[in-house]
Amino acid sequence: MSRSPLPAARRFTRALVLTAAATTVLSVAASGGATAAPGTPAEPANRKDVKAQVDRIYEEAEQASERANAAQEQQRVLQAETGALQDQVAAAQDELNRMRADLGSVAAAQYRAGGIDPAVQLMLDSDPAAYLYRARTLDQVSERQNDTLRQVIDRQRRLDQRRAETSAKLAELESVRRTLTESKQDIRQRLAKAQRLLNGLGAAERARLQADDAREAQQRAARGAERVDLGTAPPASGRAAAALAAAASKIGSPYVYGSTGPRTFDCSGLMYWSWRQAGVTLPRTSQQQANAGQRISLSEARPGDLVIFYRDMHHVGMYAGGGVVVHAPYPGARVRYESVNAMPVTGVVRV
Repeated sequence: MSRSPLPAARRFTRALVLTAAATTVLSVAASGGATAAPGTPAEPANRKDVKAQVDRIYEEAEQASERANAAQEQQRVLQAETGALQDQVAAAQDELNRMRADLGSVAAAQYRAGGIDPAVQLMLDSDPAAYLYRARTLDQVSERQNDTLRQVIDRQRRLDQRRAETSAKLAELESVRRTLTESKQDIRQRLAKAQRLLNGLGAAERARLQADDAREAQQRAARGAERVDLGTAPPASGRAAAALAAAASKIGSPYVYGSTGPRTFDCSGLMYWSWRQAGVTLPRTSQQQANAGQRISLSEARPGDLVIFYRDMHHVGMYAGGGVVVHAPYPGARVRYESVNAMPVTGVVRV
């Protein structure tokens, strides 16, 4: 008995990569190549108002992205579990069929041999000793038959249980797929809304908005100095040092929702990829990464520690030292250093 293959979870990443042009809205907008969609309601053209609204939309889109990442990871796990259960059901059914066939063969043989009362057979048999031997053998066969019957009943019960578990897993998998689809739609709708807002600005204003964002991030990280000072605190471990070096090597890489590298990243994808380079496999989402190690205070943070942001923990970066994190911020902004105080910190995790 075979099972049909389940669709691969990697479709989600491919689907989001197809929207990479939409996710880099600040860069596209700065080129002046985008135009407002016909019939789109007039949006405020004030650069500061637009930036505030776009920032809010990006934050909401990142929340949807982490929900999608969680659903994708859950889908992967459920597919593996469902596949294993389907294999178990197939093997159990084959074993049950074999046991039932053996049981039927023994029952038929007993029926053919048991048509005369055993006492009468003993009196009529020309070789009573041989008959008694056959009778003992028949008792042993009967005992084995009863044992087989008990095994058949137990196997049937376990098979029914496995089938019920498989049905429940399949229902859960379908629910997760719906969540994944809804989260992807949510991301695209929010990105489209951000694009419409940016399209309401002139080309010069869009370019200035992009430049201001990069300059402000640099100023927050450097605190007015010419360059970012990461301090002298040593990393928390050798693996933390390797993870930080990997993350820092990706500064300038574009942000793409659902991506785990090696060329594009979302926030948790950058942490996932960087720690993989250090030989550690983190959970996929920022919420899961918040529980991937020992919780410490921000004052105890060392290079390589994970910094979790916002109350719902939908953003994560890596502490680089000197009050600075390296992270993948949002569409249009590339992987960069930024002050740890640029966003509300919820927790710090030492892996």
